[in-house]
Amino acid sequence: MFQLMSRLFNTLGYIIVIAFFFTRFHSAGKIFSGEKQSKRDILLFSFFFSGLAILGTYVGTDYRGAIVNSRNLGVVVGGMLSGPKVAVISGVLAAVHRLFVNPGSITTVPCALATLCGGFITAGIFKKIKGGNRSFLGFLGGVIVENLSMILILIFAGGNELSRDIVKNIYLPMVLINGVGAGIIIILAEEILEKKDKEAGAQAKLALEIANKTLPFFRKGQSLDAVCKIVLDSLGAEIVVITDREKILASWVVSQKLAVQHGEIQSDITKEVLKKGEVMIIDSLTSSQDYSCPVIGIRSGIIAPLFQEEKVSGTLKIYFNNEESITAQKKYLAIGLSQLISTQLEISKLENLKAMARDAELKVLQNQINPHFLFNSLHAIAAFLRFDPGKAREMVIDLSTYLRYNLENTDKLVPLEKELEQVRAYINIEKSRFPDRFN
Repeated sequence: MFQLMSRLFNTLGYIIVIAFFFTRFHSAGKIFSGEKQSKRDILLFSFFFSGLAILGTYVGTDYRGAIVNSRNLGVVVGGMLSGPKVAVISGVLAAVHRLFVNPGSITTVPCALATLCGGFITAGIFKKIKGGNRSFLGFLGGVIVENLSMILILIFAGGNELSRDIVKNIYLPMVLINGVGAGIIIILAEEILEKKDKEAGAQAKLALEIANKTLPFFRKGQSLDAVCKIVLDSLGAEIVVITDREKILASWVVSQKLAVQHGEIQSDITKEVLKKGEVMIIDSLTSSQDYSCPVIGIRSGIIAPLFQEEKVSGTLKIYFNNEESITAQKKYLAIGLSQLISTQLEISKLENLKAMARDAELKVLQNQINPHFLFNSLHAIAAFLRFDPGKAREMVIDLSTYLRYNLENTDKLVPLEKELEQVRAYINIEKSRFPDRFN
């Protein structure tokens, strides 16, 4: 018995390694997110876990014609992680396969039937838990299915001496490997997937924080240096640089020893990113080629392209003081930030164009209004000169105030006092022309 148990636990190690690859599936993240699985996901999981169950049959150990195996572990784990449909499909496929392995053994039919029932039992347990303790219930499911398998062996064999000996010697190893093994694999899968979700959530949170901090600077049309500083502080970088296709637009450094000289782009690596539109990772060998600096300290970096109207318009360059800083998370975050900055620059460009259009429209209206208003005012002044020179003098002063305001304050904000002075001058002129028409 102990020899059988030792062999089974060796087999469990291989199965755990294979099950680890399950956590690498992109679709595996849907297990804990509550996102509905597609038909493709269900088929993918079903084939994976039924394959795991079939592998358990093949790597099992023969004992008097019976196969001491971990087949039901694949069915139970698949069902507890991926849902009732996966449990049933995996159970059916693994059971059908078992019928063709050592078909003359007294354990073939009862074991296949137990695996088939195991799929439905796991599906029933999954529907009941509703997000409960998967690992414990997986252990419980494995124990129930193996007990059912032992009972069916005794029933189908009529309780003869061979069936009793088989059950006596394989019962404990089978129950432990399929029950405990299911619990262990579920715990590992949950921890890995939950960790990935937490890391993704933290990355998304950081991206949103950076977006919230940088957005006001894009709206106000201020220097991009402030945007570089926010990215640098958030990622723990040494240098952050933003360029267009020809020159450096903005930068921020942790130390003036690393100061970036703004000018035309010299780096061949940056030019390659501008040409290909692809992200490039630089290490200690290539960093010296990309960033010319007498101070030793730059060991790695990420250069991501910026896009406007689907064309490469510049780059976002982030440098670090060690190569370990370039993690997959930071790479994807840098890509996300480059997309964010591209979008914000495009929005800022559109807003600037709209503002210019509004200014142009206002100037056109002013050009249309001012000559008409000017001629009317001059005619009124000429009329007052004949019978009220004092009034004519006041109108000349008001007209000069009005025109001076329009000429000097076309492109900038003005104090409220100046605005009111201009409005009073306009009203005084109109009241002089139409003394009894309005007040």
